[in-house]
Amino acid sequence: MASIDCVVNTQPMAQEIDSVSRHITTTTTAVVGMKAAVIKAEEEAATKVCNNVNRGFYALIHSQISQKIAKLQSDVDSHLMKLNQLSKQLHGIQSRMQRDYGMLSSRYTKLFNGLNKNLENRVFALDKPTVDFAVKEISAVSNRTKQLSAIVPVGQLESLTASQKMLASSLKHRGMRVLTSMNNFLGNMKAQEIITQRILLPERCNNEMQPIMVPVIVRESNNSRNDKHTDIYVNTTNLTQRAQDSIKNSVNEHKFEWTSPKSGSQNELRSEFSKCISKSNSSQRVKDMIEKLFSENSFQTIKTE
Repeated sequence: MASIDCVVNTQPMAQEIDSVSRHITTTTTAVVGMKAAVIKAEEEAATKVCNNVNRGFYALIHSQISQKIAKLQSDVDSHLMKLNQLSKQLHGIQSRMQRDYGMLSSRYTKLFNGLNKNLENRVFALDKPTVDFAVKEISAVSNRTKQLSAIVPVGQLESLTASQKMLASSLKHRGMRVLTSMNNFLGNMKAQEIITQRILLPERCNNEMQPIMVPVIVRESNNSRNDKHTDIYVNTTNLTQRAQDSIKNSVNEHKFEWTSPKSGSQNELRSEFSKCISKSNSSQRVKDMIEKLFSENSFQTIKTE
């Protein structure tokens, strides 16, 4: 086979390949720069998206919490206003109850004090001499050592005589009061003895059957339905229950005729009643009411032959 020896110039080709290599290097550099820019842009975009998502999430949660706080605050304010209103109402009721309690307590205190005073006066009026002796005279006698304490006369001769006269006058006055009290006590004892002698029989009753006089009180009254009701009161001292029942049955068998009392006895009764009222220690209002009830009352007595 024939061999042909020729010389080929590769310089242009080398130059072109060199130019392509430079372009490839530039392209590689541009690709690397673009890749870095794309990565950086994607990172910035992802960061921006995450920040926006986080901001939106936080804003949503904050908005929901704010709404719940506002709703709960509104409920708390409404309940607080309601509680304040109820508290004012309760304070008003408490103050009103305190005023009512004070008014009622003062009223009933005054009422019961008046009742206690009237009852005390009535109890003392049952046996006034004995009460005066027990309350006033006994206390005075018990405290005579304090009331009659010695006085040391320290002064001039002129004042000594006057003080001795004053002390002697005081002793005489107290002695006169003691003698008056003893006189009243003995007089009352004598009056009671006379009354007892009038009531008792002159002789002692033996086992023999003897008639005795027993006082009996007969009262006939009408109720609201105009029904008559008769009450018989017998002395219960020294009488058995059988004797009392027998006396009541005997008295109940009689037919009594009631008539208006005589003017003399009625005036005498009115006079005695007025004396009892004037001696009473009750208030004037109670006395006026008693006199009014007595004047408006009408009564009758049993007609005697």
